[in-house]
Amino acid sequence: MAYQETVTTGYGTQVKQSFKKIATGFTLFLGATAMLWWNEGNSVKTADMLEEAQGVCVEMEDPNKKDASLEGQLVCGTAMTATTDLLTDKDFGFSVNAISMKRSVEYYQWDEKRTEETKQKLDGSEKKVVTYDYNLKWSSSPIGSKHFKEHSTHVNVVLAEFEDDEQWAEHVSFGAYNLNNSLIHSINAYEPLRPDMSDDMLRVLDKTIQASYERHYTKKEGLNSNDYNFVHVSDGQLYLGLDPNDSKVGDVRINFEKVAPASEVTVVAVVDGDGFKPFKAKNGYTLEKLVMGRKDMNQFFENEQETNTFNTWAYRILGIVMVIGALKLIFGFVVTLTRIVPFLSTIVGWGVGVICTVLGVVWSLLVIAVAWLFYRPIVGIALLAIVGVLVWIFALGGKKKLKQLAVNQQQIK
Repeated sequence: MAYQETVTTGYGTQVKQSFKKIATGFTLFLGATAMLWWNEGNSVKTADMLEEAQGVCVEMEDPNKKDASLEGQLVCGTAMTATTDLLTDKDFGFSVNAISMKRSVEYYQWDEKRTEETKQKLDGSEKKVVTYDYNLKWSSSPIGSKHFKEHSTHVNVVLAEFEDDEQWAEHVSFGAYNLNNSLIHSINAYEPLRPDMSDDMLRVLDKTIQASYERHYTKKEGLNSNDYNFVHVSDGQLYLGLDPNDSKVGDVRINFEKVAPASEVTVVAVVDGDGFKPFKAKNGYTLEKLVMGRKDMNQFFENEQETNTFNTWAYRILGIVMVIGALKLIFGFVVTLTRIVPFLSTIVGWGVGVICTVLGVVWSLLVIAVAWLFYRPIVGIALLAIVGVLVWIFALGGKKKLKQLAVNQQQIK
Protein backbone atom coordinates (compact mmCIF):
# COMPACT_ATOMS: atom_id res chain seq x y z
CA MET A 1 0.00 0.00 0.00
CA ALA A 2 1.30 3.46 -0.93
CA TYR A 3 1.22 6.57 1.22
CA GLN A 4 0.90 10.02 -0.37
CA GLU A 5 1.37 13.58 0.79
CA THR A 6 1.01 16.88 -1.07
CA VAL A 7 3.43 19.75 -0.58
CA THR A 8 2.90 23.22 -2.06
CA THR A 9 5.89 25.52 -2.39
CA GLY A 10 5.26 29.21 -2.95
CA TYR A 11 6.86 31.22 -5.73
CA GLY A 12 9.05 33.21 -3.33
CA THR A 13 10.36 30.09 -1.64
CA GLN A 14 11.23 28.54 -5.02
CA VAL A 15 13.22 31.62 -5.96
CA LYS A 16 15.17 31.52 -2.68
CA GLN A 17 15.91 27.82 -3.15
CA SER A 18 17.12 28.36 -6.72
CA PHE A 19 19.58 31.04 -5.59
CA LYS A 20 20.92 28.71 -2.87
CA LYS A 21 21.70 26.12 -5.56
CA ILE A 22 24.15 28.51 -7.27
CA ALA A 23 26.93 27.80 -4.74
CA THR A 24 26.38 24.05 -5.16
CA GLY A 25 26.56 24.49 -8.91
CA PHE A 26 29.88 26.35 -8.77
CA THR A 27 31.37 23.69 -6.48
CA LEU A 28 30.23 20.91 -8.82
CA PHE A 29 31.53 22.86 -11.84
CA LEU A 30 35.01 23.24 -10.34
CA GLY A 31 35.09 19.60 -9.25
CA ALA A 32 34.05 18.35 -12.68
CA THR A 33 36.63 20.56 -14.40
CA ALA A 34 39.38 19.26 -12.14
CA MET A 35 38.30 15.68 -12.80
CA LEU A 36 38.35 16.19 -16.58
CA TRP A 37 41.88 17.61 -16.42
CA TRP A 38 43.12 14.82 -14.14
CA ASN A 39 41.51 12.16 -16.33
CA GLU A 40 43.37 13.24 -19.48
CA GLY A 41 46.71 13.36 -17.71
CA ASN A 42 46.11 10.01 -16.06
CA SER A 43 45.12 8.45 -19.38
CA VAL A 44 48.28 9.61 -21.14
CA LYS A 45 50.58 8.64 -18.27
CA THR A 46 48.98 5.22 -17.95
CA ALA A 47 49.30 4.59 -21.70
CA ASP A 48 52.96 5.69 -21.62
CA MET A 49 53.66 3.45 -18.64
CA LEU A 50 52.07 0.43 -20.32
CA GLU A 51 54.01 1.07 -23.53
CA GLU A 52 57.28 1.35 -21.61
CA ALA A 53 56.48 -1.77 -19.56
CA GLN A 54 55.61 -3.84 -22.63
CA GLY A 55 58.93 -2.85 -24.20
CA VAL A 56 60.96 -4.37 -21.34
CA CYS A 57 58.67 -7.20 -20.21
CA VAL A 58 59.73 -10.80 -20.80
CA GLU A 59 57.78 -14.03 -20.74
CA MET A 60 58.38 -16.20 -17.67
CA GLU A 61 58.81 -19.59 -19.27
CA ASP A 62 58.48 -21.76 -16.15
CA PRO A 63 57.44 -20.08 -12.87
CA ASN A 64 57.77 -23.45 -11.13
CA LYS A 65 61.57 -23.10 -11.27
CA LYS A 66 63.50 -20.14 -9.97
CA ASP A 67 65.57 -18.41 -12.65
CA ALA A 68 68.36 -16.14 -11.39
CA SER A 69 68.56 -14.40 -14.79
CA LEU A 70 65.08 -12.94 -14.24
CA GLU A 71 66.08 -11.07 -11.07
CA GLY A 72 65.01 -7.41 -11.32
CA GLN A 73 63.20 -7.94 -14.62
CA LEU A 74 59.53 -7.26 -15.40
CA VAL A 75 58.00 -10.64 -16.22
CA CYS A 76 54.70 -12.09 -17.35
CA GLY A 77 54.07 -15.63 -16.16
CA THR A 78 51.24 -18.09 -15.51
CA ALA A 79 51.17 -20.68 -12.73
CA MET A 80 48.96 -22.32 -10.11
CA THR A 81 48.67 -20.78 -6.67
CA ALA A 82 48.87 -22.80 -3.44
CA THR A 83 48.52 -22.20 0.30
CA THR A 84 48.40 -24.24 3.49
CA ASP A 85 46.85 -21.45 5.56
CA LEU A 86 43.61 -22.11 7.46
CA LEU A 87 41.07 -19.30 7.63
CA THR A 88 38.68 -19.34 10.60
CA ASP A 89 35.24 -17.79 10.97
CA LYS A 90 35.20 -17.07 14.71
CA ASP A 91 31.49 -16.22 14.84
CA PHE A 92 30.40 -19.56 13.38
CA GLY A 93 33.30 -21.73 14.50
CA PHE A 94 34.61 -23.38 11.35
CA SER A 95 37.85 -23.25 9.36
CA VAL A 96 38.77 -23.82 5.75
CA ASN A 97 41.96 -24.08 3.75
CA ALA A 98 41.62 -21.27 1.22
CA ILE A 99 43.25 -18.17 -0.21
CA SER A 100 40.25 -16.09 0.83
CA MET A 101 37.03 -16.60 2.77
CA LYS A 102 34.21 -14.10 2.58
CA ARG A 103 30.80 -13.81 4.19
CA SER A 104 28.09 -11.30 3.30
CA VAL A 105 25.01 -10.76 5.46
CA GLU A 106 21.52 -9.79 4.26
CA TYR A 107 18.36 -8.92 6.20
CA TYR A 108 14.76 -9.28 5.03
CA GLN A 109 13.33 -5.78 5.52
CA TRP A 110 10.64 -3.33 4.57
CA ASP A 111 12.02 -0.70 2.20
CA GLU A 112 10.53 2.73 1.55
CA LYS A 113 10.76 4.18 -1.96
CA ARG A 114 10.00 7.87 -2.41
CA THR A 115 8.82 9.28 -5.75
CA GLU A 116 7.81 12.84 -6.61
CA GLU A 117 5.49 14.34 -9.21
CA THR A 118 5.77 18.11 -9.58
CA LYS A 119 3.27 20.43 -11.24
CA GLN A 120 3.56 24.17 -11.76
CA LYS A 121 0.50 26.28 -10.88
CA LEU A 122 -0.59 29.45 -12.64
CA ASP A 123 0.34 31.64 -9.67
CA GLY A 124 3.97 30.50 -9.91
CA SER A 125 3.76 28.14 -6.95
CA GLU A 126 4.70 24.49 -7.20
CA LYS A 127 2.55 21.52 -6.22
CA LYS A 128 4.47 18.39 -5.35
CA VAL A 129 2.81 15.02 -4.78
CA VAL A 130 5.11 12.68 -2.88
CA THR A 131 4.33 8.96 -2.95
CA TYR A 132 5.86 6.45 -0.56
CA ASP A 133 5.79 2.80 -1.65
CA TYR A 134 6.73 -0.09 0.62
CA ASN A 135 8.21 -3.38 -0.50
CA LEU A 136 10.01 -6.26 1.16
CA LYS A 137 13.56 -6.91 0.02
CA TRP A 138 16.89 -8.36 1.10
CA SER A 139 19.12 -5.55 2.36
CA SER A 140 22.84 -5.56 3.12
CA SER A 141 22.11 -3.82 6.44
CA PRO A 142 19.12 -3.41 8.78
CA ILE A 143 16.77 -0.62 7.67
CA GLY A 144 15.44 1.69 10.36
CA SER A 145 11.66 1.96 9.98
CA LYS A 146 11.00 4.70 12.54
CA HIS A 147 11.58 7.38 9.90
CA PHE A 148 9.09 5.81 7.46
CA LYS A 149 6.11 8.01 6.66
CA GLU A 150 3.87 5.00 7.28
CA HIS A 151 5.80 3.29 10.06
CA SER A 152 2.98 1.82 12.11
CA THR A 153 2.29 -0.99 9.62
CA HIS A 154 5.83 -1.33 8.26
CA VAL A 155 7.97 -2.23 11.25
CA ASN A 156 11.44 -3.67 10.72
CA VAL A 157 13.04 -6.12 13.13
CA VAL A 158 16.10 -8.38 12.88
CA LEU A 159 16.53 -11.81 14.43
CA ALA A 160 20.33 -11.37 14.71
CA GLU A 161 23.03 -9.04 13.44
CA PHE A 162 26.38 -10.10 12.01
CA GLU A 163 29.05 -8.14 10.19
CA ASP A 164 30.34 -8.82 6.71
CA ASP A 165 33.79 -10.35 6.85
CA GLU A 166 36.63 -11.16 4.47
CA GLN A 167 39.85 -12.94 5.33
CA TRP A 168 42.97 -13.61 3.29
CA ALA A 169 45.76 -16.13 3.54
CA GLU A 170 49.14 -14.64 4.37
CA HIS A 171 51.26 -17.22 2.56
CA VAL A 172 50.40 -17.97 -1.06
CA SER A 173 52.88 -19.44 -3.51
CA PHE A 174 53.01 -18.91 -7.27
CA GLY A 175 55.00 -21.83 -8.61
CA ALA A 176 58.44 -21.47 -7.01
CA TYR A 177 57.75 -17.87 -5.96
CA ASN A 178 55.66 -16.17 -3.26
CA LEU A 179 52.95 -13.56 -3.79
CA ASN A 180 52.80 -10.33 -1.78
CA ASN A 181 49.56 -9.08 -0.19
CA SER A 182 48.68 -6.83 -3.12
CA LEU A 183 48.80 -9.72 -5.57
CA ILE A 184 47.08 -12.14 -3.19
CA HIS A 185 44.15 -9.76 -2.78
CA SER A 186 43.70 -9.67 -6.56
CA ILE A 187 42.74 -13.36 -6.69
CA ASN A 188 38.96 -13.34 -7.03
CA ALA A 189 37.88 -16.80 -8.20
CA TYR A 190 35.17 -17.12 -5.54
CA GLU A 191 32.96 -20.18 -5.22
CA PRO A 192 30.22 -21.11 -2.70
CA LEU A 193 31.44 -22.38 0.67
CA ARG A 194 29.29 -24.62 2.87
CA PRO A 195 29.66 -23.51 6.52
CA ASP A 196 30.85 -26.65 8.33
CA MET A 197 29.49 -25.85 11.81
CA SER A 198 29.55 -28.22 14.77
CA ASP A 199 26.32 -29.60 16.28
CA ASP A 200 26.94 -27.64 19.48
CA MET A 201 27.30 -24.40 17.56
CA LEU A 202 24.15 -25.13 15.54
CA ARG A 203 22.15 -25.86 18.70
CA VAL A 204 23.24 -22.69 20.47
CA LEU A 205 22.54 -20.56 17.39
CA ASP A 206 19.14 -22.20 16.86
CA LYS A 207 18.04 -21.45 20.43
CA THR A 208 19.25 -17.86 20.14
CA ILE A 209 17.33 -17.26 16.91
CA GLN A 210 14.21 -18.99 18.28
CA ALA A 211 14.23 -16.74 21.35
CA SER A 212 14.57 -13.68 19.12
CA TYR A 213 11.78 -14.93 16.84
CA GLU A 214 9.40 -15.40 19.76
CA ARG A 215 10.09 -11.86 20.99
CA HIS A 216 8.81 -10.47 17.69
CA TYR A 217 6.27 -13.05 16.57
CA THR A 218 3.70 -15.41 18.09
CA LYS A 219 5.36 -18.44 19.62
CA LYS A 220 5.24 -21.42 17.30
CA GLU A 221 3.85 -24.65 18.76
CA GLY A 222 4.82 -28.16 17.75
CA LEU A 223 8.43 -27.43 16.84
CA ASN A 224 10.57 -30.55 16.69
CA SER A 225 13.19 -30.12 19.41
CA ASN A 226 15.49 -32.61 17.69
CA ASP A 227 15.82 -30.45 14.57
CA TYR A 228 17.31 -27.04 13.96
CA ASN A 229 14.07 -25.20 13.28
CA PHE A 230 15.57 -21.73 12.90
CA VAL A 231 18.98 -22.50 11.40
CA HIS A 232 19.13 -23.88 7.85
CA VAL A 233 22.46 -24.77 6.27
CA SER A 234 22.86 -25.19 2.52
CA ASP A 235 25.75 -24.99 0.10
CA GLY A 236 27.10 -21.46 0.37
CA GLN A 237 24.41 -20.15 2.70
CA LEU A 238 23.25 -20.08 6.31
CA TYR A 239 19.60 -19.08 6.69
CA LEU A 240 18.33 -17.83 10.07
CA GLY A 241 14.54 -17.89 10.28
CA LEU A 242 11.62 -20.28 10.53
CA ASP A 243 11.21 -21.08 6.83
CA PRO A 244 13.65 -20.21 4.00
CA ASN A 245 10.77 -20.62 1.53
CA ASP A 246 8.51 -18.18 3.38
CA SER A 247 10.71 -15.27 4.53
CA LYS A 248 9.52 -12.98 7.31
CA VAL A 249 10.72 -9.52 8.26
CA GLY A 250 13.85 -9.95 10.32
CA ASP A 251 15.09 -13.17 8.73
CA VAL A 252 18.82 -13.27 8.02
CA ARG A 253 20.75 -15.03 5.30
CA ILE A 254 24.53 -15.28 5.30
CA ASN A 255 26.36 -16.17 2.12
CA PHE A 256 29.79 -17.80 2.37
CA GLU A 257 32.37 -17.89 -0.40
CA LYS A 258 35.97 -18.99 -0.73
CA VAL A 259 38.85 -18.85 -3.17
CA ALA A 260 40.25 -22.35 -3.53
CA PRO A 261 43.95 -22.83 -2.73
CA ALA A 262 44.73 -23.84 -6.32
CA SER A 263 43.87 -21.19 -8.92
CA GLU A 264 45.51 -20.51 -12.26
CA VAL A 265 46.66 -16.90 -12.42
CA THR A 266 48.89 -14.68 -14.53
CA VAL A 267 51.28 -12.26 -12.81
CA VAL A 268 52.98 -9.23 -14.34
CA ALA A 269 55.53 -7.77 -11.92
CA VAL A 270 59.24 -7.40 -11.27
CA VAL A 271 61.03 -10.45 -9.87
CA ASP A 272 62.44 -9.63 -6.43
CA GLY A 273 64.23 -12.60 -4.88
CA ASP A 274 61.62 -15.28 -4.29
CA GLY A 275 58.79 -12.75 -4.66
CA PHE A 276 57.63 -9.79 -6.74
CA LYS A 277 57.54 -5.99 -6.57
CA PRO A 278 55.95 -3.25 -8.75
CA PHE A 279 57.52 -2.05 -11.99
CA LYS A 280 58.15 1.73 -11.89
CA ALA A 281 58.03 3.63 -15.17
CA LYS A 282 59.99 6.81 -15.96
CA ASN A 283 56.89 8.94 -15.33
CA GLY A 284 56.47 7.48 -11.85
CA TYR A 285 53.47 5.26 -12.63
CA THR A 286 53.73 1.67 -11.44
CA LEU A 287 52.57 -1.72 -12.67
CA GLU A 288 52.03 -4.83 -10.58
CA LYS A 289 49.05 -6.93 -11.50
CA LEU A 290 47.52 -10.36 -11.18
CA VAL A 291 44.72 -11.54 -13.46
CA MET A 292 42.78 -14.78 -13.38
CA GLY A 293 43.53 -17.47 -15.95
CA ARG A 294 46.27 -17.84 -18.54
CA LYS A 295 47.29 -14.72 -20.47
CA ASP A 296 50.34 -14.23 -22.65
CA MET A 297 52.23 -10.97 -22.54
CA ASN A 298 50.64 -9.44 -25.65
CA GLN A 299 47.11 -10.34 -24.47
CA PHE A 300 47.77 -8.79 -21.08
CA PHE A 301 49.02 -5.45 -22.38
CA GLU A 302 46.32 -5.27 -25.05
CA ASN A 303 43.66 -5.76 -22.36
CA GLU A 304 45.28 -3.14 -20.14
CA GLN A 305 45.33 -0.56 -22.94
CA GLU A 306 41.67 -1.30 -23.72
CA THR A 307 40.80 -0.90 -20.04
CA ASN A 308 42.63 2.43 -19.92
CA THR A 309 40.72 3.65 -22.99
CA PHE A 310 37.38 2.54 -21.55
CA ASN A 311 38.06 4.23 -18.20
CA THR A 312 39.15 7.42 -19.93
CA TRP A 313 35.91 7.67 -21.92
CA ALA A 314 33.81 6.77 -18.89
CA TYR A 315 35.34 9.65 -16.91
CA ARG A 316 35.01 12.01 -19.88
CA ILE A 317 31.30 11.33 -20.22
CA LEU A 318 30.79 11.60 -16.47
CA GLY A 319 32.70 14.87 -16.39
CA ILE A 320 30.67 16.39 -19.25
CA VAL A 321 27.39 15.37 -17.58
CA MET A 322 28.59 16.88 -14.28
CA VAL A 323 29.55 20.17 -15.96
CA ILE A 324 26.16 20.43 -17.69
CA GLY A 325 24.36 19.63 -14.44
CA ALA A 326 26.44 22.24 -12.60
CA LEU A 327 25.58 24.95 -15.14
CA LYS A 328 21.87 24.10 -14.86
CA LEU A 329 22.11 24.56 -11.09
CA ILE A 330 23.88 27.89 -11.54
CA PHE A 331 21.39 29.29 -14.07
CA GLY A 332 18.31 27.52 -12.72
CA PHE A 333 17.17 30.72 -10.97
CA VAL A 334 16.46 32.27 -14.40
CA VAL A 335 13.86 29.57 -15.12
CA THR A 336 12.38 29.91 -11.63
CA LEU A 337 11.96 33.67 -11.98
CA THR A 338 9.83 33.20 -15.12
CA ARG A 339 7.51 30.52 -13.68
CA ILE A 340 4.91 33.13 -12.88
CA VAL A 341 4.38 33.34 -16.66
CA PRO A 342 3.96 29.69 -17.78
CA PHE A 343 4.43 30.08 -21.56
CA LEU A 344 7.52 32.25 -21.01
CA SER A 345 8.88 29.74 -18.51
CA THR A 346 8.66 26.98 -21.15
CA ILE A 347 10.71 29.00 -23.65
CA VAL A 348 13.26 30.12 -21.06
CA GLY A 349 13.53 26.60 -19.64
CA TRP A 350 14.28 25.15 -23.05
CA GLY A 351 16.71 27.96 -23.83
CA VAL A 352 18.60 27.59 -20.55
CA GLY A 353 18.79 23.84 -21.09
CA VAL A 354 20.24 24.26 -24.57
CA ILE A 355 22.68 26.97 -23.50
CA CYS A 356 23.88 24.94 -20.50
CA THR A 357 24.31 21.86 -22.67
CA VAL A 358 26.25 23.80 -25.32
CA LEU A 359 28.40 25.58 -22.77
CA GLY A 360 28.93 22.35 -20.84
CA VAL A 361 30.06 20.40 -23.90
CA VAL A 362 32.23 23.26 -25.18
CA TRP A 363 33.83 23.90 -21.79
CA SER A 364 34.51 20.19 -21.26
CA LEU A 365 36.07 19.80 -24.71
CA LEU A 366 38.09 22.96 -24.08
CA VAL A 367 39.46 21.54 -20.82
CA ILE A 368 40.24 18.25 -22.54
CA ALA A 369 41.90 20.06 -25.46
CA VAL A 370 44.06 22.23 -23.19
CA ALA A 371 45.04 19.13 -21.21
CA TRP A 372 46.02 17.39 -24.44
CA LEU A 373 47.98 20.49 -25.53
CA PHE A 374 49.96 19.97 -22.35
CA TYR A 375 50.39 16.22 -22.82
CA ARG A 376 49.83 15.65 -26.58
CA PRO A 377 50.06 18.98 -28.55
CA ILE A 378 48.93 17.66 -31.97
CA VAL A 379 45.78 16.01 -30.63
CA GLY A 380 45.06 19.10 -28.53
CA ILE A 381 45.09 21.38 -31.56
CA ALA A 382 42.65 19.08 -33.36
CA LEU A 383 40.29 19.12 -30.40
CA LEU A 384 40.38 22.92 -30.23
CA ALA A 385 39.31 23.00 -33.89
CA ILE A 386 36.40 20.66 -33.08
CA VAL A 387 35.34 22.94 -30.21
CA GLY A 388 35.18 25.90 -32.59
CA VAL A 389 33.00 23.98 -35.06
CA LEU A 390 30.65 22.81 -32.31
CA VAL A 391 30.20 26.36 -30.99
CA TRP A 392 29.18 27.55 -34.44
CA ILE A 393 26.79 24.61 -35.07
CA PHE A 394 25.07 24.75 -31.67
CA ALA A 395 24.79 28.53 -31.67
CA LEU A 396 23.17 28.59 -35.11
CA GLY A 397 20.81 25.69 -34.34
CA GLY A 398 19.81 27.05 -30.93
CA LYS A 399 18.97 30.47 -32.34
CA LYS A 400 16.64 28.94 -34.95
CA LYS A 401 14.93 26.73 -32.34
CA LEU A 402 14.28 29.64 -29.98
CA LYS A 403 12.66 31.61 -32.81
CA GLN A 404 10.44 28.64 -33.67
CA LEU A 405 9.34 28.22 -30.04
CA ALA A 406 8.40 31.88 -29.82
CA VAL A 407 6.32 31.61 -33.02
CA ASN A 408 4.56 28.46 -31.69
CA GLN A 409 3.67 30.15 -28.40
CA GLN A 410 2.23 33.17 -30.21
CA GLN A 411 0.09 30.87 -32.38
CA ILE A 412 -1.21 29.07 -29.27
CA LYS A 413 -2.22 32.40 -27.70
